[in-house]
Amino acid sequence: MQHAVGAPLPPPEPTAWAQGAGRPPMAQGGHQAPHPHPHPVPPGPSQAPHPAAPPAPGWTTGGVPPHPGQPAPMPRDTTTGHVQLPPVAIPAPHAAEPGTGTATLAVLLIGPAGAGKTTVARHWAKRRRVPTAHISLDDVREWVCSGFADPQSGWNEHSEAQYRLARRTCGFAARNFLANGISCILDDAVFPDRPVVGLGGWKRHVGPGLLPVVLLPGLEIVLERNAERSGNRRLSDEEVASIHGRMAGWYGSGLPIIDNSKYDVETTARVLDEVLARSIASPPAW
Repeated sequence: MQHAVGAPLPPPEPTAWAQGAGRPPMAQGGHQAPHPHPHPVPPGPSQAPHPAAPPAPGWTTGGVPPHPGQPAPMPRDTTTGHVQLPPVAIPAPHAAEPGTGTATLAVLLIGPAGAGKTTVARHWAKRRRVPTAHISLDDVREWVCSGFADPQSGWNEHSEAQYRLARRTCGFAARNFLANGISCILDDAVFPDRPVVGLGGWKRHVGPGLLPVVLLPGLEIVLERNAERSGNRRLSDEEVASIHGRMAGWYGSGLPIIDNSKYDVETTARVLDEVLARSIASPPAW
């Protein structure tokens, strides 16, 4: 067939259909499969066919592409099954988004036994709108089921070694969370008179961007909360008083200190978020 104007079109190039059949193969059920294009136009003499588009990232040529409008699946490490998360930006807090907002950060909550560190840390992590993990040093330390060295039975080289191991394990977990865009908060009774083992050790384990905050209510509050504990986490009144007295050394250190003697958990978590926002804007020197 010849058009009214111009030279006749060249015959269509052979395809996967039977050459010269003139129609696509029959679909299942006897219905004719739709033509890939209602009006196919073969390339002209000066036009070269477009090269095949490369496969979308996240799936191979032999795989099934994602549904239109949906992102391609993330690459998966077939060795460990770990899915690498995309990089997460760390926006600074602003007036329309009070507190830490969507910032990715690592927090170390310091305080004596009975200060409420674990409860506040867990609550703060849950109330954030971005992925945030809580890493409890005591929980990790108690992973040791057989041969657990309880400091209440006497502080010795074995309990000291298990504390060091637990801190390194928590630091590794924190770095792993941060590398995948997940914030984390750790809690520990760090003493100001042991900077190498305490705060300096956490800085080495997690990184220089760690934000320490001290939670230090009054002694009577700490004694009251400690009395409600059970098991090996309940200390004697003498031990609690001794630890609380050593924690007072954080005053004048430059670290932010929250006295939560008259705060409930919700209020303390909100104050903690505000303190952290100020630390992001002006990191403390430590």
